[in-house]
Amino acid sequence: MPVGTQGTVKGLTPRDLQECGVQTLLANTYHLALRPGAEVVRAAGGLHEFMSWSQPILTDSGGYQVFSLATLNRIDEDGVTFQSHIDGAQLRLSPESSIETQNALGADVIMAFDECPPFPAEREQVERAVERTTRWARRSQEAHARSDQLLFGIVQGGVYEDLRERSIAQICDLGFAGYAIGGVAVGELPEEIRRVAELSAARLPVSKPRYLMGVGTPDDLVDLVGVGIDMFDCVLPTRHARNANLFTRTGSLNMRNRSFTEDPRPVDAGCTCYTCQTFSRSYLRHLYLRGEILASILGSLHNVHFYSRLLYELRESIRAGRYCEFRDEWRRTRASA
Repeated sequence: MPVGTQGTVKGLTPRDLQECGVQTLLANTYHLALRPGAEVVRAAGGLHEFMSWSQPILTDSGGYQVFSLATLNRIDEDGVTFQSHIDGAQLRLSPESSIETQNALGADVIMAFDECPPFPAEREQVERAVERTTRWARRSQEAHARSDQLLFGIVQGGVYEDLRERSIAQICDLGFAGYAIGGVAVGELPEEIRRVAELSAARLPVSKPRYLMGVGTPDDLVDLVGVGIDMFDCVLPTRHARNANLFTRTGSLNMRNRSFTEDPRPVDAGCTCYTCQTFSRSYLRHLYLRGEILASILGSLHNVHFYSRLLYELRESIRAGRYCEFRDEWRRTRASA
């Protein structure tokens, strides 16, 4: 799921996203509650109408901002008081108000409000976050007022295996439409992220979607699909594109490199995206060095298409019973680059 924090994926139109093969977008409850406000979106007919996107949307609950804006919030048992990063005004999010906001936004999948602890964190802090996340999950369920929206629960536990197991048992006992693995990609090493994702996925119900929040690189996706992860979101495709880093099967390319000055080839010869079918590495380097807006647009088109195509190929390999062969070939290609 490309990240459309404020109701837009940076640099790309909804038509661009559809042409890239995107199935679902992610939007952010905290940011949309601040601007333009949930009631503005509701009055416009909901987030689908507001941003002219007819396919599914998932909204996070604002729980991640408990971590990412830790210096601007205060947590208590009832919820979180944020000091707006825009103008300093106060925004209060509780399980009830987060769900009410997501009900107003009208996404297809909404998330229970949770407490995402930082990394590193003492065990006692993570344990408190696990227990509070369970209490908030129950309150989120009770506040949920729309049967046409799927509500997912979120498990926490940091890097502590027993706390992860406890959180999974508690959240699964409540019964949600799907389950998200939260509290990862908050500062851990890649091997820790994968360890936590693997042990969590193995303990979550196989009959429900398993969603790893905030991850990851193409290598992460290929490996973690194999342990049972069904859904991902990450800012990497568009953020990397804005910084001139474009993905290929053999690794990422820094389009500012001098070696591309007169390179007539596309970014990735096997790619069918508009960027690769139309423009050369030389031209893209020129755009990035000049600071042209078109550089970020074309780069984002390529990276989002690359991710969408990769997930399509992973799905097809699973259907054909060839996932392991796909993964191994992917690793060989990356290792030989």
